[in-house]
Amino acid sequence: MKLLVLGGGFTGAAVARRALGRGMPVTATTRSAERAASLRALGVTPLLCPALDPAALAAHVDDETLVLVTIPPAAGHDLDASLAPRLSVARALAYVSSTGVYGGVSGRVDESTPVDPAAPRAAARLDAEHAWRSSGSAVVRAPAIYGPGRGLHLRLARGEVRLGGGGANAISRVHVDDLAAALLALLDARVRGETFVMGDREPAPHATVVRWICDALGIEPPPVDPTAPVDPTLRHDRHADSARLRERIGLTLAYPTYREGYAQCIACDRDALGAAVSGVARTAPAGSTHER
Repeated sequence: MKLLVLGGGFTGAAVARRALGRGMPVTATTRSAERAASLRALGVTPLLCPALDPAALAAHVDDETLVLVTIPPAAGHDLDASLAPRLSVARALAYVSSTGVYGGVSGRVDESTPVDPAAPRAAARLDAEHAWRSSGSAVVRAPAIYGPGRGLHLRLARGEVRLGGGGANAISRVHVDDLAAALLALLDARVRGETFVMGDREPAPHATVVRWICDALGIEPPPVDPTAPVDPTLRHDRHADSARLRERIGLTLAYPTYREGYAQCIACDRDALGAAVSGVARTAPAGSTHER
């Protein structure tokens, strides 16, 4: 078998590494020449595509190809609707969607929770889900994705985080390695046309996670500023329940909570974190909370 990744970014590269570790050839699309070089260094064959051409991509797919789609839908474009049927001959397909399709829903969400297509971005995601599911793809709705090289730990070290709104709402997250394991398992099992919710086992208030990371880094947490704007990804208060997905593929999360996940991120990114913390300390004004 071989793997074709449409969107060789953060999640796509994590799945590619797993597939390469099993000796599977991997091809991945990207719009960036710099990213293409990074993929090539991993052992991936990059396809530099400023725009995805359904006919050209179909030439890379046969009944021994696993296809992973991580590209978000583009407003006003029907790429998913035109591309998905072309790739339906693949051995298996998986599409990465977002828990953003639940809109303002609070509390526990799973596959039975009604979606909220009122927001344009949610509507576009749901249209893309429909296109891929109709072509035989499994769909995974993921919450905030983090891991080494990307996440709250790096933004905190750089002094870029402001706790707007108090940070009391619970946020679901998923470590990129757990998401990659789930996606590859769905492809291996040739799961077709089903929708799943992904998330860790312990959604936690944003402020709680911030304090835990700051303690681990030995830095002061940012002050709570109720008047500061809140990032749209942090405005919800919900628990993405992945029980059905974990049972369906027999998945045990390597990082069931933010504690295991961010501990691994901090260990992997130690040099970058140290440099970021030092840089903030050098530029902070006298008496600031960044001074130790």
